[in-house]
Amino acid sequence: MSLYNAEVSAGSLLPNESRKLAELLLTVPDSATWTHAIKVDNILQKNSPATAMRQARLIRNRLETLDANGWQMIADGTPELRQQMLLVAAIRHSRLLGDFMIDVYRSRRRRMETELSPGDWDAFLHECMQRDPSVEEWSSSTQIKLQQVVLRILAEASYIDSTRTLRLTPPLLHPRVISYLAAQKDYYTREAMELA
Repeated sequence: MSLYNAEVSAGSLLPNESRKLAELLLTVPDSATWTHAIKVDNILQKNSPATAMRQARLIRNRLETLDANGWQMIADGTPELRQQMLLVAAIRHSRLLGDFMIDVYRSRRRRMETELSPGDWDAFLHECMQRDPSVEEWSSSTQIKLQQVVLRILAEASYIDSTRTLRLTPPLLHPRVISYLAAQKDYYTREAMELA
């Protein structure tokens, strides 16, 4: 089993779509109801059913790393709480994202540096190849796409001010996110997100 996968490249945090799907998951839909909501009702408002199903699959895979309490926070929480819970789900779904936040973002913060460097990603991927040789099989276009999506996620979650400047702007973790991670004894995700 590979330590890393490239699934995170399929999309960033997608807050609006994720909120709709969290609401749907709270109704405990069977597969027919789920497919009908995505393909026929087009709750994600996509141009084609195939695009909608592909995006719904990514979001559901992330949301299923949470429980109903997590879905509820995404469905009706403040935008800040929603973004942080979506980041929890994205880290749980992508070890690549979590390790980047711990190995690169956190270490820059510890050294009192104020921004990420454009070269950080290549150095990080090289480290990942040591841990998981399958990373070497990713095409250069996949590697570039992964970098773009990881940086977009960090910008959406307010960890950097933009994908252009890469300036570090670490947010304070919402108390409900801290409680959620503590209750589940999820020390890895908390280490990735809590940078104080």
